[in-house]
Amino acid sequence: MMNKVLYTLGLLTLGSISFAQSTKTTANTAAPLVIKKTKTPPKDGFSARIDVDSNTVVPYAAVREEDVYYSKRIWREMDLTDSVNSVLNNDQYKLIEIFLTAIQDEELTAYSSKDTIAGRVLEDNDSFKIALTAQEALQNARGYTEGSQDQITGKLAKPTLKRLRPDDFSKYRIKEDWILDIKRAVFEPRIVGIAPMKMVEGNWQPVFWIYFDEAREILSKKRLLNPRNDASVMTYDDFFTRRLFSSIIVKETNPGNKTIMEILGATDPKDPKLIAESERIEKSLDKFQKRMWKY
Repeated sequence: MMNKVLYTLGLLTLGSISFAQSTKTTANTAAPLVIKKTKTPPKDGFSARIDVDSNTVVPYAAVREEDVYYSKRIWREMDLTDSVNSVLNNDQYKLIEIFLTAIQDEELTAYSSKDTIAGRVLEDNDSFKIALTAQEALQNARGYTEGSQDQITGKLAKPTLKRLRPDDFSKYRIKEDWILDIKRAVFEPRIVGIAPMKMVEGNWQPVFWIYFDEAREILSKKRLLNPRNDASVMTYDDFFTRRLFSSIIVKETNPGNKTIMEILGATDPKDPKLIAESERIEKSLDKFQKRMWKY
């Protein structure tokens, strides 16, 4: 009899424990969980804006040296005051600021525009022989003030660095090769280097050179604002590789390594003779390409 009583009490105890647990569980799950929904921001406009950060650089086709039947080196100058080129000087991304930022972040190497041959300093050289530090490149871009003489002591003050003015860099020099690849049967130009230019002592001079292949990855990440078409998705790299810029030829390979201005003895960069000679060289390249397919 006693065993039956104990057995009954045990069942009642287990039942009360189970009931309490189920009641607790019901109480916990009874309160609804409040999930805050994340509101999707509205679409800014009717056309999709493609993020240029996802762009990849399309590399040039590989060219073997033995397949190059003909080549011609050309130097051009691009004026940003020209309406065609003015897009490179917009307030959002100025080309000189893109270069200097990449140089400071050590993503891009600047090369000296000066070189020495047999102890002689070349004021304008583009052989990518002397790499500059970020500080040296910035100093070249800023330039130095002329040392002024103290009126009291008579001592000449040391030159100081000028303030960087991006608008001072309104010209760029482009160095390119025109090559005839007989394997692909293609006659095409390829940009080798770009140099920002600045007015120094009355003359436009390059402050440093940038190797174009190294800069393409950076230029492809910057969207170019097209004032004529907002739906146009184009980068700075596209602008150069598609040759959308306007320029004038200032030099071609010659035995004396002289510019057209030096050869013609001109003093005014706007001399009509310089324009005519530039157009003649441009037409000679065009005629060479047309003669390829004449027969």
